[in-house]
Amino acid sequence: MNTTNSFSALNLKPELLTVVEELGFSSMTPIQEKSIPVLLAGKDVIGQSKTGSGKTAAFLLPILQQLEINQKTLQALIICPTRELAIQVLAEVRKLGRGLPGLQTIALTGGGQTGREQQLELEKGVQIAVGTPGRILDLASKERLFLDDVKTVVLDEADKMFDMGFIVEIKNLMRELPVNRQTVLFSATFTDAVLDLSKRYQKNPQKVSIEEGAEALQIEEVTYDSEEKDKAGNLMRVLQQHQAESCIVFCNTKNTVNDLMTKFAELKASATCLHGDLEQKDRERVMALFKNGSAKILVATDVAARGLDIENLELVVNYDFPLQPETYVHRVGRTGRAGKSGVAVTLLSARDTLKLIEIENITGRKFQKPNLGFKNQFGLNWEWKQAPMQTLMISGGRKNKIRPGDILGALTGASGGLQAGDIGKIEMYDTYTYVAIRTDQANHALNSLRNGKIKAQKFQVKIVK
Repeated sequence: MNTTNSFSALNLKPELLTVVEELGFSSMTPIQEKSIPVLLAGKDVIGQSKTGSGKTAAFLLPILQQLEINQKTLQALIICPTRELAIQVLAEVRKLGRGLPGLQTIALTGGGQTGREQQLELEKGVQIAVGTPGRILDLASKERLFLDDVKTVVLDEADKMFDMGFIVEIKNLMRELPVNRQTVLFSATFTDAVLDLSKRYQKNPQKVSIEEGAEALQIEEVTYDSEEKDKAGNLMRVLQQHQAESCIVFCNTKNTVNDLMTKFAELKASATCLHGDLEQKDRERVMALFKNGSAKILVATDVAARGLDIENLELVVNYDFPLQPETYVHRVGRTGRAGKSGVAVTLLSARDTLKLIEIENITGRKFQKPNLGFKNQFGLNWEWKQAPMQTLMISGGRKNKIRPGDILGALTGASGGLQAGDIGKIEMYDTYTYVAIRTDQANHALNSLRNGKIKAQKFQVKIVK
């Protein structure tokens, strides 16, 4: 059916519409409905939209639509405040653009590839780059990144760029870009600094702002009274009473994360953790495990959880009360995304009551305050112990010239013998790949990959925890 908020009503390439349909996007979110037609018309946009609104697809689909796929030069530059957000956006580019043969993309951030490795990738011909201001400016100033053919530049989460002190880098970068370009700016809030940035670098921008009611998060917000000595036990009671496919438990410190992980290990819970001391490779492993269903509980600090995008997250627990109201909004925004419902539980001590009232005043929403039920004598429910998927790590990735389809073929072919439904997310990096396999088929998949080949190549394979 061709309704006004249907993607099929847009004049998109058939390859893009096919992917949108495969991803199950039946209709546009409010931010997409308001901004995509404007962006397709080539106009500048300054958009205000909260987490989980679908704004990434709102600016990516027009970029992919307007891309000259046969032109092997940089045509779109997406600037993000953090490496984590850049990696997340790049994953969306690859997901939405998977039907476009010849699409070449790159992440320009620190902490992953070296500048030299990124330069070699750029020399092969890249059409879309996603990165952080410092690394992009460094490559451009050393003439390793050429911006002459950029048609669209996107500043994503512009307010966070100011908070993180990137204004000098942004100004220097904008000077390097062509005058005739489309400039897109998205921000959670329209601060004076953001509006000044728009005035300085945009041409007659269309202002797109979603009313709170149109994009209200579908979140049930609950608090349970809990003094410090009872918190660990009360957390287990919360998990007993709020069943979900997955859950993030937020803590204020790394030490608390580690304490809870010890408790979950004793209860044999399917849990993993994320904090600021993890190396990038370990972070990627943890996120692969959680996102693909191999770990049902993620215990995390706020710094580590920046930029997380988890599909269908049903439950968030504030084990520690957030230090700032903005932190609360960021935490609970992990659930109830893109029109889906979610539950946010906060364990509340008496000293946090005034902070709770402050959050209610800021959000305009009232918390439910039921009594916490009795503890199940058997500890955690079985559902929190049994993960539906296991994760295999393959010692090959993009640099080995293999693609997700090659891995899928090896697993479902004559030697693998798996059904497509046995295989979950495939997360591919430069030199290794994570593959989710249904738990009851994981050992079979492990043996078939160890004994077989992927695209005529032999790789090491192991189950990761």
